[in-house]
Amino acid sequence: MLKDYDLKQLVSPLLQWFLNHARVLPWREEPTPYRVWVSEIMLQQTRVEAVKPYFERFTTALPDAKALAVCPEDELLKLWEGLGYYNRVRNMQKAAVEVVENYGGQLPADYEKLLKLKGIGHYTAGAVASIAYGIPVPAVDGNVLRVLTRVSADDTDIMKQSFRNEMEKLLEKLMHGADGRNEKNVFPWMEDADDLRAKVYHQNLAGAFNQALMELGATICVPNGAPLCTECPWKDFCEAKKQELIGQIPVKSKAKPRKIEKKTVLILRDDEKVAIRKRPAKGLLAGLYELPNIEGYLTEEEALAFVRGQNLAPLQIKKLPEAKHIFSHIEWLMQGFLIQVADVDSFQQDEDLSKGPQDYLLVDIDKTRKEYAIPSAFDKYAEFIALHRMD
Repeated sequence: MLKDYDLKQLVSPLLQWFLNHARVLPWREEPTPYRVWVSEIMLQQTRVEAVKPYFERFTTALPDAKALAVCPEDELLKLWEGLGYYNRVRNMQKAAVEVVENYGGQLPADYEKLLKLKGIGHYTAGAVASIAYGIPVPAVDGNVLRVLTRVSADDTDIMKQSFRNEMEKLLEKLMHGADGRNEKNVFPWMEDADDLRAKVYHQNLAGAFNQALMELGATICVPNGAPLCTECPWKDFCEAKKQELIGQIPVKSKAKPRKIEKKTVLILRDDEKVAIRKRPAKGLLAGLYELPNIEGYLTEEEALAFVRGQNLAPLQIKKLPEAKHIFSHIEWLMQGFLIQVADVDSFQQDEDLSKGPQDYLLVDIDKTRKEYAIPSAFDKYAEFIALHRMD
């Protein structure tokens, strides 16, 4: 079990491995507090390689907390488009406003103060504090939970918050012992601490240790598929490997089944414009733009009847591929139709058939994807907006 395992034996081999295997990442090369913060929020449930272009786009447009604090909402959501979980960037903006007002535009070099900012939990606070400021506090994410439960053969349910809390306490004690959070005295018990400090990124042992744990879980002790045990710096210490428990650890309680919702998505356009609408300010995909959609699966005849009910004259209809989008608690199963109409400007919304979002916008086809944040849930259909031929 983790609480009985000797964690000290793992630190030096892990850091030595990280020196030779750390990936070159833009936020790692220049770990300012703001850049670390942005990267960690983006990396939640998104792969590193997928995040890189979004990170560069976002930080180029909004290079610091001051720029983020004053960014107009539509522009902010457009910059975040493709990453999903839009409430995260809204919370980032709220936190940025507080950072500007209370800390002069610089994230505080204090773990407890970071925790008080909107949208920042223990993991993100630990990542920013350790990677940007060298403060010896843990940053426990899914990768860290996995590698440490495997190496110690701990079969505790990692979904339990009490277990995560216990792991954070053990790691913090490991990082600074009884000396408190002193960035100049990390791993005081380790003989080669000074030698390793001189070699790691920015001579930051605390940040290197947390990143090494995450890197080990992301590239070696992977969540899906067989881990690369022969390449692991902990292969001689791994109890799960010795006991042949790799496939059984970590233990993770099953999530509740997602609610299934069926939808029919409609692309209503003429030669120049297409209809979109803005979702409500609260709730799922709040404030984003979407294509018109109706609950349930409509037949082609029902879709045409709906269009005529909006005072539109349909000219052609094309059945589009089915699509699926998974949210944390809901799964959308979608079918779609591309419907060419005579004049989309004659659109009149039938409120009885459209629940929730109101107020359609009729926008230039060429500007739709460039200027409006349409969530990835509609990606498979949005690509048909500018389709030149219906056949």
